[in-house]
Amino acid sequence: MKKLFTVILLAFLSVQVFGQQLQNIKSNYFELRVYTAHEGKMPDLINRFQNHTMKIFERLGMENIAYFLPVDESENKLYYILGYPDAKSRDLLWQKFSADEEWQAAYQESIKDGILVKDIQETFMVFAPGLNEGPLPAPSGIFQLRIYHCFDGKISDIQSRFRNHTQALFEKQGLKNYPYFLTVEKGGNQPKLIYLLGHSNQATYEKSFADFVKDPVWIKVKEASEKDGKIVERVDAVFLKTLPFSPMK
Repeated sequence: MKKLFTVILLAFLSVQVFGQQLQNIKSNYFELRVYTAHEGKMPDLINRFQNHTMKIFERLGMENIAYFLPVDESENKLYYILGYPDAKSRDLLWQKFSADEEWQAAYQESIKDGILVKDIQETFMVFAPGLNEGPLPAPSGIFQLRIYHCFDGKISDIQSRFRNHTQALFEKQGLKNYPYFLTVEKGGNQPKLIYLLGHSNQATYEKSFADFVKDPVWIKVKEASEKDGKIVERVDAVFLKTLPFSPMK
């Protein structure tokens, strides 16, 4: 009986520690939202988030994780990540948000000279197991959002490679590991790996990443991991900078 209690206690403590290791982020389900603003409306959109939207999100039980603009401002996009307690609460919280009187007033005031948002892209995500240990790193001056599309059946292989090698090799070159996610796909399709890397500025990031690619240890790891076939079909990447009010820096 004592042994069983010890096992249960250790399991409980491991859950507690694991929760703390997720960088003090309370949520278990996430959404990457990308807004394309109408021409000339990005300042108004940013102001609406800063002065109204973020506060209403938090009041209703959503968690503001991070807010970004692309370095290439010609994209006219705003990227942000929201957290929810779980998948079931997501739609319920958005229904409450849409019906919220404070939000409706702020929205109507913000669009009196025209609608701000032209297009919205939504990507649902969960934490990638074993890839989110330790506290958030010190703030970065630049981020790169990276999305890995893997060949069929290879998503577990890419996670193993990151967990056992890639994250440490990034850190060796001065790159900072931020949260790692798996997408939640419809119809049971294979998820994608989404993560954020940081550095002080874009020039140092690019040099560090180039050094990572040339690292003999990485080359050996990559070759060994792909002995039964390539893992990654395509990587989408975009450089981002945080907005001043972003909780994650």
